[in-house]
Amino acid sequence: MKALVGLSRAGDRAGLAAILVVLGIGAFGTERALAQAPPSKNQRSIYAVLEEAPEKARKKKNPFAEDSEAVAAGGKLFEQHCAECHGKKAGGTMHGANLLREEVQKAMPGTLFWILTNGVVRRGMPVWSKLPEPERWQIVTFLQSLWPQPIKPDIANPGGN
Repeated sequence: MKALVGLSRAGDRAGLAAILVVLGIGAFGTERALAQAPPSKNQRSIYAVLEEAPEKARKKKNPFAEDSEAVAAGGKLFEQHCAECHGKKAGGTMHGANLLREEVQKAMPGTLFWILTNGVVRRGMPVWSKLPEPERWQIVTFLQSLWPQPIKPDIANPGGN
């Protein structure tokens, strides 16, 4: 106990914090003790770019929404231009974000189009503005096809019988 009292000096507060973290891990387990720590700048910023899209861009509608031919074309384009960094199934790699994450799934089509157009240069994603606009929308359509679709209620037969 004297050792803990001796740590109260300003220079030893870091040591006291380390002891408290170790005690927290021992008492509550790793997940609970570390859950209180704020996300690192790197963890937060990977998907924070989704929030940077201007309102006007976010509101853009996908002209190829639910177009199966656009999904196929977008898949080929994704393979040519995106899979190297984001993985063949868009699950991410060391070089590109996981595009199957909830943050990306919840993004508006216009947001994804804006990111494709402008890139995320500070994270190594190139600008794809030279790719024709329809092709960028096809990639967005492909990405959206990878995500689980919400279950639509059966209006004609609500009881399922």
